[in-house]
Amino acid sequence: MSNLDREAVPSVCGGRGFVVAEPVRELLSPRQVKLGESTEVRRLLPNLGRRMVGAWCFVDHYGPDDIADEPGMQVPPHPHMGLQTVSWLHDGEVLHRDSTGSLQTIRPRQLGLMTSGRAISHSEESPRSHARYLHGAQLWVALPDAHRHTDPHFEFHGDLPHVTAPGLTATLLLGELDGATSPGTTYTPLVGADLSLTRGADVRLPLEPDFEYAVLSMSGEARVDGVPLVPGSMLYLGCGRRELPLRAESDAGLMLLGGEPFEEELIMFWNWIGRSQEEIVQARRDWMEGSRFGEVKGYDGAPLPAPALPAVPLKPRGRAR
Repeated sequence: MSNLDREAVPSVCGGRGFVVAEPVRELLSPRQVKLGESTEVRRLLPNLGRRMVGAWCFVDHYGPDDIADEPGMQVPPHPHMGLQTVSWLHDGEVLHRDSTGSLQTIRPRQLGLMTSGRAISHSEESPRSHARYLHGAQLWVALPDAHRHTDPHFEFHGDLPHVTAPGLTATLLLGELDGATSPGTTYTPLVGADLSLTRGADVRLPLEPDFEYAVLSMSGEARVDGVPLVPGSMLYLGCGRRELPLRAESDAGLMLLGGEPFEEELIMFWNWIGRSQEEIVQARRDWMEGSRFGEVKGYDGAPLPAPALPAVPLKPRGRAR
């Protein structure tokens, strides 16, 4: 999924200077963002006061939306560099196309993982014949400097490992959790897991104390370390935790995101992650001139134009507010 904001502004992310080195409970409120003509999302990252969780640097939650008589998700071809996109659904389906030739329909609890590396473009759309409801999350993972120029590629994993406990089923998207390992490729120590809780579940999820964590509420009512979460909100948890108490007041869906604090400073502008003003300027020029990012074949529509660059210089910084 793209950042379609036509008034895009740079986000400065990364660095360990703003990592909370102990457990906290910081509730993040979403920002409403229009995505295309018919989809509105709740943007949790980057947030005014919290821009990254480990290498996770972008989180959108959308739906559940009734799209029975609507086109649903329609995101025209657009570019990415320096990051991975993670497509995750609870309801509906999304058709992914990209400039490497990938064509894949992604359905609930299936992982669509696109590594942009040095440059890729893709589109996402609800198929013409689609389910009534669309509900999911779109997430980005920042690539470290050693891997951000890697060859672009797309992975699809329809069968993912699970971790279970009474009242809990955790589907592992990326990384490791309680001895299970996802087949998805990662480039920094991190974890992403989808947590399905049944009403009355009261469990403790094992964590890595060196990771920082956040929990996104997808549906239902649950308490995370005693804090009630409503769908579309996210709780930042800091570092230093060995376990996480979870209690479900109803059937509930959560997403656990975590990882080692991201050491590098970076710039995120529109759909690109770079390290300097010059990289972003060159990426915009290449996209607008039709070079480097390739062509998405088969999408019925024109690519998205890049927004204008801001008048002020883009500078990489750490985790300051």
